[in-house]
Amino acid sequence: MKVCIVGASGKTGKYMVQHALDRGHEVVGVCREQSVAKLDEFIGRMTVIGGATNDRRVIRQAVAGCDGVITVLVPRGVQGYSRETAQAVLDFAPPGARPVFSSGWHISLDGQDVYSRRLRFKVVVLGGIAKLLRAVDLDDQVEACRRVFASDTRWTVVRGSELEEGESEGLPVWSRHVGDPILGSNITRRTDFALFMVAALENDALIHEAPAIVGCRTPSALAYADTGGPPTDH
Repeated sequence: MKVCIVGASGKTGKYMVQHALDRGHEVVGVCREQSVAKLDEFIGRMTVIGGATNDRRVIRQAVAGCDGVITVLVPRGVQGYSRETAQAVLDFAPPGARPVFSSGWHISLDGQDVYSRRLRFKVVVLGGIAKLLRAVDLDDQVEACRRVFASDTRWTVVRGSELEEGESEGLPVWSRHVGDPILGSNITRRTDFALFMVAALENDALIHEAPAIVGCRTPSALAYADTGGPPTDH
């Protein structure tokens, strides 16, 4: 596949690039001009397009001819960064392409997620403070995902738990709703979150799904497997 990764120079984005290359995909990466050097380790193995990821001209160039588009939805600032990025991908990805977006657990597809007090505190209180400081706007990411859900593309929105560094443990497990027991550990290796994003490109069962994921070796995932459940929810 020819795969565009929007937000390729970040920690998670670089893992996505490596996983995509490992699977034999042709990779086009998009990142801010000042971050292009962060992708120097991939020189000669991918195409890098420098520019703001919410710049429609940049996205249009980057996704041309791509079979899949992976987008890291970053709620940076309070200028609608996430929604503009998502809209550009939705508008310009080739017909039939697989767009896969990343978000946090606070995004809900059907309103049936059950959130812990700790997570609600982080979203409402800490998210509110970040917005007042004009650093992060979680509402922007919510709006971006609303537009994705309403689109007629073959989208997937991968909802990540808290992330940690470390060696890969394997493909994360997932469930449709935050609050399901399998997700209780609320932690995933960053490299494995990236792996799930890349693997989703080839998993048609995830079309029009918003899987919430957790590491496959976490206590909650292992406990779920011990009860006789499948290694993944769906």
